[in-house]
Amino acid sequence: MPVEPPPTVWELPAAESADEGGLVGVGADLEPGTLLAAYRRGLFPMPLSGRGPIGWWSPDPRGVLPLDELRVTRSLRRSMRRYELRVDTAFDAVVEACADPGRDGGWITPEFRAAYRRLHDLGWAHSVEAWDPGSGELSGGLYGVAVAGLFAGESMFHRGRDASKVALVGLVERLRASGAVLLDVQWLTPHLASLGARELPRSEYLRRLHEAIRTSAEPFSAA
Repeated sequence: MPVEPPPTVWELPAAESADEGGLVGVGADLEPGTLLAAYRRGLFPMPLSGRGPIGWWSPDPRGVLPLDELRVTRSLRRSMRRYELRVDTAFDAVVEACADPGRDGGWITPEFRAAYRRLHDLGWAHSVEAWDPGSGELSGGLYGVAVAGLFAGESMFHRGRDASKVALVGLVERLRASGAVLLDVQWLTPHLASLGARELPRSEYLRRLHEAIRTSAEPFSAA
């Protein structure tokens, strides 16, 4: 079971107070209690630019992937047979790969890596990994935060063809089995849209978030 950390010392603004770009506020910290309070309020952290100060975001519209609308093509089904799925066996390696400074739009600083490692140690942050059984190498994966019936996806990467998509399929299957109801992908991208993600108005996202937080989903685990 996840361990509840001490509560945040910060008074976080409401998601509805965001500006036109989705920015709610700047500052605070990345302690576990602060991060969990933010996710429960519909916020997520991301630096304003590069290694700048922490920004707290609530975009409108918000990207979500409905768990019953994931698009799995025949090509992706073939790719699923090429990889072995694992959960939480290489959390640090997944975050490190997602934080590769050579990636376009890279924003995951050492401070963020340490913060999500703390959440992982407490049982809130998780990785889903696609491994190449032939080489034994990590080919792709994703990580995010599970709070009751919410999974807040943070980032994904791939080194092998379709590896991140295979990890996403594994995540969705696990969430559906656990009773989770909301997969947050923050901003919609063409890549995510091709997999079935879509946008919701902020008000609708927050309504679904409140329902998800009250949902009695099974704890996210490697079992």
